[in-house]
Amino acid sequence: MLELQVDRWLARRIPAANQVRLNQRRIFILPTRAGAAFGLALLPMLLVAINYQNSLAYALTFLLLSVFLVAILHTFRNLAGLNLKAAGGAPVFLGEQAHFHVTLESGGREHQAIALGWPPLPLQVQDVAANGACEVELHVPTRHRGWLRPRRLRVESRYPLGLLVAWSWVDLDQALLVYPRPLEGDLPLMPGRGDDDGDDGQHVLGAGADDYQGLRAYQPGDSRRRLHWKAFSRGQGLFVKDFAALAGRDIWLDLDRLDGDLEQRLSLLCYWVLQFSTRGQPFGLRLGGQELGADVGEGHREACLRALALFGTAQ
Repeated sequence: MLELQVDRWLARRIPAANQVRLNQRRIFILPTRAGAAFGLALLPMLLVAINYQNSLAYALTFLLLSVFLVAILHTFRNLAGLNLKAAGGAPVFLGEQAHFHVTLESGGREHQAIALGWPPLPLQVQDVAANGACEVELHVPTRHRGWLRPRRLRVESRYPLGLLVAWSWVDLDQALLVYPRPLEGDLPLMPGRGDDDGDDGQHVLGAGADDYQGLRAYQPGDSRRRLHWKAFSRGQGLFVKDFAALAGRDIWLDLDRLDGDLEQRLSLLCYWVLQFSTRGQPFGLRLGGQELGADVGEGHREACLRALALFGTAQ
């Protein structure tokens, strides 16, 4: 309940935006553990100075107090004026690390030892030159497919003495797509529509088919079970056994024709989308009432992967 109230308060004070500039309203500052211990140590020093009326003790106490007060100003100024911009992120597969890019721009002066990230993950530390900019790549583990929208980003500074920490929580309104995890397996190849006219169809390369076609060069993503180890042991290179099956004019990947739970079926379709795309082989995709016609190319591959990632989720 408290966390929800804090999130609402932050949303009013620091609303989500693709670009955020840190100012007095958006920066918070408190002593660190070392700073709290430093401040507590000043109290007995002051009592000793008062008790013994020792001018040197007074001088040392107020000197250390002035250092603490000046550190407040420098810690705050090191974060103030910093500009943060969302620089996007590429889609990933479930189980991989998501990579978000954030650009830090100086507000005119140098910013040193700026730390940012999503706790409890370790924060990344970066210096920003005066009137300069730099890009930071932040990593987040993926735990489910669909849109990944990370929590508010923590930006903090403990410069120069580590006695205080100035921080902010910013929402750069970033999101990237997480595809299903590819799962290798046999897939029943289904003829496309309009194949009831007696057309003999064409041979389609793929695992799980019946007819052995020979050997071809290994490609990343090919099944290890199909590797031809004898040729490899003779130093002839890495080859895989190729098969073919008789199918219709178009290959269709149909979710409803597969067995297993939903995530397993989506993962299997994801694997075959990647396989057919690598081979340049046209295919179509059916996901319930959604249908993507048979096609080939990078655009078709991305459209199919996107459909698999968002199927059954709140888009």
